[in-house]
Amino acid sequence: MFEFWTGGETLPIYGFFIRGVIVYLYIFLLVKVLGQRSMSSIDPLDFIFGVVIGDILGAPLTDGELPLKGPMTAAAVIAFIHFSLSLIALKTPKFRRVIEDEPIIIIRHGVILNEQLKKTRLTLEQLMMDLRLKNASNLAEVDYAVLEMNGQISVIKKDKYNPITLNDKNKSPKSSGYSTILIQDGELIEKNVNKVGGINKVRKLIQKKGYANVRDIFVMSMNEKGDVYISPKQKKK
Repeated sequence: MFEFWTGGETLPIYGFFIRGVIVYLYIFLLVKVLGQRSMSSIDPLDFIFGVVIGDILGAPLTDGELPLKGPMTAAAVIAFIHFSLSLIALKTPKFRRVIEDEPIIIIRHGVILNEQLKKTRLTLEQLMMDLRLKNASNLAEVDYAVLEMNGQISVIKKDKYNPITLNDKNKSPKSSGYSTILIQDGELIEKNVNKVGGINKVRKLIQKKGYANVRDIFVMSMNEKGDVYISPKQKKK
């Protein structure tokens, strides 16, 4: 009666059907427990989790002799490890930067960085395709193109090619350029801070904006015009 769970040499068709339903619902439950994640935001941890879970739970769907207990237990352990690592990455920016790829600038000030293309194994044809998809088929319009962590390319157009607003009518076009993250989750990103003038400059900017401590800031960025954006940490209720 419970061959679908324990396995057997001659597992009947209905046993495979029941296994399929159980495994599907089990994976659905694991995904719900781990939390919603955009498919475009899959990182290496998510990819490894998906491959391993698929392999573990896929085997008993085709081999009737395998019991379900072992694969489902192993899947639960993998899910727990994945959840733990994701939580550590969320709480620890340094660990997060180890497992996540950094954005890579492919076009800077309208110049295609061919060495970066080689580094990302991206062909010129693929780059042009992505630019067309972003409504930037004319390279002369592109100020920056960045390969993001999710594998997509984001485009920053030169200001003179952006739609004009009422506030822009009396201003001469000047690109704001690429924004650099200086503080993330209350921690200074040293290599980026050094690019914009060092820690002392950043601290003065923070104080000018009314913040006393780096730890009070969730994210701080600066573009090439020197415009600073700061979002404070939300206080726990």
